[in-house]
Amino acid sequence: MARILLIEDSPTDTAVLTQLLERNGHDVLASGSAEDGIDMCRREQPDLVLMDVILPGMNGFQATRALSRDADTKSIPVLIVSTKGMETDKAWGLRQGAKDYIVKPPREDELIARINALLGS
Repeated sequence: MARILLIEDSPTDTAVLTQLLERNGHDVLASGSAEDGIDMCRREQPDLVLMDVILPGMNGFQATRALSRDADTKSIPVLIVSTKGMETDKAWGLRQGAKDYIVKPPREDELIARINALLGS
């Protein structure tokens, strides 16, 4: 079981992803904005971050870059989960420091497999 921080501004997506993660044995922390999510990540030190891209204020690419460059959070893997599915979006997300990128809506088995791979389990 891992502690996963979900940075997602859609209440529906937050509920669906939280339910999916909890059903698979994970603890979920949730944040509705990138800025709050970065603060929560520093404070809570989750095992993994699921990051949306389209967020109010700072976007998920900027937040991923901030987390991957911060000494306190750079070892925490970021998995981007976004509706932005073009190859350029994926490449940019990975260049910002994300360890993986999956397009919404993710299939449960694929998302859990990618999370497990990033967690080394």
